[in-house]
Amino acid sequence: MIKRRVFYSFHFDADSWRAATVRNIGMVEGNRPATDQKWEEVARGGDEAIMKWINEQMMHRSCALVLVGAQTAGRRWIDYEIREAWTHQKGLAGIHIHGLLDNFGYESHMGRNPFAHFTVADKHGNRYPLNSVIKCYNPPGYDSKRRYNWIRANLANVVEEAIRIRGQFP
Repeated sequence: MIKRRVFYSFHFDADSWRAATVRNIGMVEGNRPATDQKWEEVARGGDEAIMKWINEQMMHRSCALVLVGAQTAGRRWIDYEIREAWTHQKGLAGIHIHGLLDNFGYESHMGRNPFAHFTVADKHGNRYPLNSVIKCYNPPGYDSKRRYNWIRANLANVVEEAIRIRGQFP
């Protein structure tokens, strides 16, 4: 199996530690995380600069993986990343990360599915809620270690399935 290049989408302030935990698994090649300083520099450039940065980070990626925390769904830039991934025919999937520990050793609350308020059309013009097409996984297990192990064992397959599913839509 080839190592896929993935764009990770997540709520930086709330979930950067959990996202780093997933990114460090190394089963897929992810985009380089922005440092706080780099992100502040990009953000000072306004919306156009942020969109340009996201688009450059997403370029040459085969899949966008949304790491879903308690506050991920409905965030402006997460929504932009979801739209861009779909528009540019990239695989798209979500993984709930609320069950992973943060830097203080705490789990979080499960967030809403970030794909729920989008719709897509098939080749016949039939419209579907995006969350009926795109999978958003909730890793099983009653503790952080078991959930992490599920992500580690399944991450590459999640990405491959997301790419396969995306290929079924125009």
